[in-house]
Amino acid sequence: MEFGLSEDQRLLQDQVGKFLEGASALDDVRQVADGDAGATEALNSAWVEMGLAGIMVPVAHGGSGLALLDAALVQEMLGYHVTPAGFMANAALAVTALVEAGSTAQQADWLAQIATGDVRFGIAISEAAAAREKAGVASGASGLQGKALFALDTGEATHFIVADRDCGLHVVPRDADGLTVNRLTTIDRTRTVAELTFDNVRADALNGGNDASAAITAMIATGRTLIAADSLGAGQHMIEKAVAYAMERQQFGRTIGSFQAVKHMCAEMAARLEPCRSLVWYAAHTADAEPDEFPLMAALAKSHLAEVGTFVARTATEVHGGMGFTDLMGLHYWFKRIGLNRQLLGGPEVTRADAARLQGFARSGI
Repeated sequence: MEFGLSEDQRLLQDQVGKFLEGASALDDVRQVADGDAGATEALNSAWVEMGLAGIMVPVAHGGSGLALLDAALVQEMLGYHVTPAGFMANAALAVTALVEAGSTAQQADWLAQIATGDVRFGIAISEAAAAREKAGVASGASGLQGKALFALDTGEATHFIVADRDCGLHVVPRDADGLTVNRLTTIDRTRTVAELTFDNVRADALNGGNDASAAITAMIATGRTLIAADSLGAGQHMIEKAVAYAMERQQFGRTIGSFQAVKHMCAEMAARLEPCRSLVWYAAHTADAEPDEFPLMAALAKSHLAEVGTFVARTATEVHGGMGFTDLMGLHYWFKRIGLNRQLLGGPEVTRADAARLQGFARSGI
C-alpha cells in the first residue's frame, strides 16, 4: 500500500511551487499588503490558465475533478510563498457547497463558471464554525437579514455563499440590493476577509434536496484542512529562512548556526512541524476515502497546526534576532499569515472542543 504522494501529486505541487517563485515574490507580496491589487488579479487569472480554479470541479462540469488532497498540496505552496490571492474559498469551499447541496440546475449554472473564472465566490460560514455574539444571518420571507463576520476571500468575489442560522446555504451576488461588504483589517494583509451585512437581501437558496447542514459540515472540514495546509507551508518556509540566516549570520567570528542553542531551536522547529505533514495529508485523504472521519481529522489537523505554527513562527523570528522584526527580511508576512490561520474557522480551543464532541468526550452545546 502506498502511503505517500503519487508522482502526479508531487509534480502538481512542484509545478505550482516553481510558478509561485516568480509570481509571488516578496516584492509582489509587499505591493498587495500596501493596497495594490494588481498582483492578485494576475494570480487569479493564472489559477484559471493552470486549471487550478476548477481543481475540485467535477469533470462533467469542465473541471479537473481532483480530490481535496490535491487542493491541499496547492494550498501548502500558497502558504509557503505567502501568496496574496484567494484560492480556498472559490476552488474548494464553493465547489463543496454546490456539489453537496446544490440542485442539478445550480451545479450546471455555477460549477462551470468557477472552472472558467467567470465567477469567483467568497464564503461566509464563520458563524457556523464558531458562533460570535451579535453575528449570524437569518433567512426569512423578505430575504437574508443579519451580519456575517470573517467572510473569506472576498476581495475579488463576484458572489458569496452564505450560511444562515438554520443551516441553510444561499448564493448572493456581490451587487445585491441591501448587501454591504466591509473589508476587515487583520494582521494578515495578504488575504481579504470582510464583514457582510444583510438588509432583506434576496438570495438563491441551494436546494438540491440534500441536507444543507451536512454540506456546511463538509465545508468547515474542508476549510480547516486547507488552512492547516497553508500553515504547514508557511511554517516550512520560516524554518528554511531561519536555517539559511543561521548559516550566514556571524557573531564572535562564527556563524550563529554553529552555536548549540541555535541548532536546538532549528531542530525543534523541524521536529515539531514534520509530523504535521502526514496529519494534513491524512485529513485531506479522509474527505473522499473516509468521509465519516473527515470532520474529526480536519479539527485535529487545524488545532495542532495552529499550535505548532505559532511555535515555529515565534522561534524562527527569534533565530533572526532583531532582524526578524524588520520589513527588510519580510518574515512578518509569514508570521501574520500563521497568526490569522490560527483563528479562522475556529481557534485551537474551538476545534479541539469539536473534536471532543465528535468522539463522544463532551456533550453538544458545552
